Amino acid sequence: MNLGLVDWLIVAIALVFMIVTVSASKRLMKSVADFLAAGRSAGRYVISVASGVAGLGAITVIGNLEMNLLAGFSMAWWGMTMALVLLVITVSGWVIYRFRQTRSLTLAQFFEVRYSRNFRIFTGIVAFLSGLINFGIFPAVGARFFIYFCGLPQSFELMGLSIVTFPLVMILLLGVSLYFVFTGGQIAVIIADFFQGLFVNIIFVIIIVYLFFTFDWVHIFEALSSAPQEASLINPFHTSQVEDFNFWYFLVGVFGVMYGTMSWQGTQGYNASAKNAHEAKMGGVLAGWRGLPQTLLFLFVPIIAYTVLHHPDFAHIAQAVHDSIAGAGTDAVQSQLKVPLVLSHILPRGLIGGLAAVMLAAFISTHDSYLHSWGSILVQDVIMPFRKKPFTPKQHLRALRLAITCVAVFIFFFSLLFKQSEYIFLFFAITGAIFAGGSGAIIIGGLYWKRGTTSAAWAAMITGSSIAVGGIIIHQLVDNFFINGQWFWMISMFGSSLVYIAVSLLGKKDARDMDKVLKRGKYAIKDETTIIDAVPSKGWKILGMGKEFTKGDKFIYIINYIWTGGMTIVFLAGTIYNLNHEVSDQTWLEFWKIYIEIQVVLAVISIIWFTIGGFKDIRIMIARLTTMKRDEGDDGFIHIDNITGGSDRE
Repeated sequence: MNLGLVDWLIVAIALVFMIVTVSASKRLMKSVADFLAAGRSAGRYVISVASGVAGLGAITVIGNLEMNLLAGFSMAWWGMTMALVLLVITVSGWVIYRFRQTRSLTLAQFFEVRYSRNFRIFTGIVAFLSGLINFGIFPAVGARFFIYFCGLPQSFELMGLSIVTFPLVMILLLGVSLYFVFTGGQIAVIIADFFQGLFVNIIFVIIIVYLFFTFDWVHIFEALSSAPQEASLINPFHTSQVEDFNFWYFLVGVFGVMYGTMSWQGTQGYNASAKNAHEAKMGGVLAGWRGLPQTLLFLFVPIIAYTVLHHPDFAHIAQAVHDSIAGAGTDAVQSQLKVPLVLSHILPRGLIGGLAAVMLAAFISTHDSYLHSWGSILVQDVIMPFRKKPFTPKQHLRALRLAITCVAVFIFFFSLLFKQSEYIFLFFAITGAIFAGGSGAIIIGGLYWKRGTTSAAWAAMITGSSIAVGGIIIHQLVDNFFINGQWFWMISMFGSSLVYIAVSLLGKKDARDMDKVLKRGKYAIKDETTIIDAVPSKGWKILGMGKEFTKGDKFIYIINYIWTGGMTIVFLAGTIYNLNHEVSDQTWLEFWKIYIEIQVVLAVISIIWFTIGGFKDIRIMIARLTTMKRDEGDDGFIHIDNITGGSDRE
């Protein structure tokens, strides 16, 4: 085994703390809305940290390490433009603010209010199936990590029986995740994920600092320089031969971030958990600062792993890694294991246990959130719309728990039987596009365009889903097909958008009452903050800061503008200079070294900042859940008289 006694003790302590935290939250869950959306009681820091680690997951860590082992530093340069896109999305509250105004518990519930009940059922089914297939490989990837990183045997003898380790590890990990969801629903999930998020970020920064001062940058330069000239891992302007994870992969991702805001429903419980629309918006604004330790680890650790695998001074470790993964399965599976196995050889005792504990927390945080999301979508958006009357609260909670269990059983067998042939992120792109390819058009159109019609929504959703499913079938039948999963996602997004606009313009004229959809004007909810959608042209409001902003809110916005503006200037100046001058790899490496040093300092500051803010939010959240009056009718069931009318309704 690769873990010593100290390492296993760290893992055990982390697991016990998570279980105790979740168990303590059980008394707070008293209604269906509590189970589904934490009683809409979460503040910005809790939302930001918890949803961040829920979307992270063991599989996402491994996927990022896998991607950047191939892309190196180069992709991070083009990633700087993403900051500007994310700033526009977050400070404007793009999609997030308006969705929270609708008070919908799920995305498909909004589709019923905005479009039709039949469309809600259809999108609920598509979202559920897309999510299940996408979620299906999560347990397998996580279990393989623990088996190979911890050095567990492939099988062992127990009472005369030969037990295969792989399915057993999946069962144990899924069992813990199920316990978390069953105990307190979204309340337990969000509290557990918050503490796990803090722990993950702290350990990530410690690992980064250790590797930064342990490895000689001369070794790093020599190893990275061994890459082909036009597949550089240092210079982003010499990457024309990089396949899959190149500039075009990134460009598609930039468009997808804007188009697909809130499209992916794996963490849908967080979309409705904020205590008001403003807090939901601020949680999104803070996401960039919360994610600094994670982004930095994904960038730097693969660089160290590449150095170990390609520099002759570490040949003995590289050989041990290659020997370990030789029988691990397909090339795609072996690719996932390279960086974790390198870390198992180069990290000291204590940090090996810390990383194992982090990956356990990441595995649980994603699985409890995704189990909760897909199980909830099955009940809320597939089963419940067929009912003529709502469940009783007891029936509703029982149905939710049964659906969540069914999801766990499915992904266990899917992981056991499915043969993965693509990189993790390319698999994510094409399977996620089954829903997200079409949903972006109908979300944006539904929230921002009163002319968007139900017929257009149907057409756009069918278009996006058909393109994605076609891509999956082609990849199963044709090895190394020239259009990868990322490009199928792009095709589905463009196709769905064009269809939505065309059908809306050519079909019946049917303007929706957006005030009713967004709970504005005479439909406003008394105790929730609302602001005027039109941005005034003077004062702080020019920067998106309305009358509901405190001084602290304005400070957060200002530092976002300063940081993003600074990085944009660096990117533009560097790009212009590199297009007119040849810059050496040594100069680029010096830039990346300084970049990492700055990011480490900011990451430490962000951890302190979010810890203080998060604990304050947790106290307020618990107090609110303890004293608030529950509405048993707040369960996502839509009565006909609550639906916005329209001539093309079904």
